[in-house]
Amino acid sequence: MAYELEAVIGEGKALSTVAKDLPGARLTSIGQGLALMPMTKALADSVADSSGEGVLGFWRLPGGFEETLAAWSAGGPMAYVEAEYFGGVGEQRAAVWDGGTLVLGPLHLEEGQAPPPVGTPISQALRRLGVRVSGREDEFSAAGLDRHRQSEAWID
Repeated sequence: MAYELEAVIGEGKALSTVAKDLPGARLTSIGQGLALMPMTKALADSVADSSGEGVLGFWRLPGGFEETLAAWSAGGPMAYVEAEYFGGVGEQRAAVWDGGTLVLGPLHLEEGQAPPPVGTPISQALRRLGVRVSGREDEFSAAGLDRHRQSEAWID
């Protein structure tokens, strides 16, 4: 079964403040004070500038959106994450902005690469956002990112 995620994750209040006037922005709480905003086509169209593709090596990061994320991060850290898996094989990408600066990444875990000892890119980003784990779970599970298998399902 496939898994795909393209989303912005940040502190719930900070993310809802910046997203309130964006067409296509839909937020959902993922726990631990965080919210997730799936990168829908409508949202991508509303935040893209005319520069084309983003410059950080992501699949769907709209051109110029990295500057928007940097500006948003003045209100608290913001992560942009992407994952695509099928049958347990896939890739992840993540970056975190805080205080207007890129503070983590961009991190890439390519197909066939073993995750580093510090965790996958998304787990590292979530840790930077303050996600706490218990037991044997990682940040990905602790934040509940395994609840849905498709980005669009977060807004249903």
